[in-house]
Amino acid sequence: MSQKVVVIYSGGMDSFTVLNKAVRQGYEVLALSFDYGQRHVKELTVARQVCRELNITHKVIDITAINSLLAGSSLTDDIDIPQSHYEQESMLSTVVPNRNMILLSMAIAYAVSQQAEAVYYGAHSGDHTIYPDCRPEFVRQMDVVSKLANYQPVAVVAPYLEVDKNEILRDGLDMGLDYSKTWTCYNGRDKACGKCGACIERLQAFAANQVADPLSYE
Repeated sequence: MSQKVVVIYSGGMDSFTVLNKAVRQGYEVLALSFDYGQRHVKELTVARQVCRELNITHKVIDITAINSLLAGSSLTDDIDIPQSHYEQESMLSTVVPNRNMILLSMAIAYAVSQQAEAVYYGAHSGDHTIYPDCRPEFVRQMDVVSKLANYQPVAVVAPYLEVDKNEILRDGLDMGLDYSKTWTCYNGRDKACGKCGACIERLQAFAANQVADPLSYE
């Protein structure tokens, strides 16, 4: 019997790569997505489709009831999405308060209930500047706390923690992954905007790998 891992799967290109990496490592993957009221809810539609194609157990958890506790982010409130790179101070508005602490806690509980050995998520070095809950210190401490909090120890694993999106994409391309099956843009429109921090970083990764991005842009 293969070992189980829970993958926090947003539908974006980072978690898409993590998901497929775990599958190729031979794990039985349990995908977990969250609807927290994000305006780019289109990513959840993409996530559902991918999990159906891979025949992966997939749960989408509605936590919009706590949205009022996560105020102040342009991803969840009526605040304009900034059009700039992640290194710009304006991108601070995309921080959702304590998001990964909340999502990881629920994913760990799910892992314990399913006797899974780890929770995987797609934090990477490009996130370190802007998102405190994607930094190595946070991941290491969550791993420690997770193993203390339950009788069954569950590891918290971020396979790409020390590399950037360019290298994540390179690894995914080496696996033959189709990135048309992902959604990155923070704006929840039919086409990607190409101007938000998420789009800019994605486009830079494709340019660095000398590959055309399969998504359509406004």
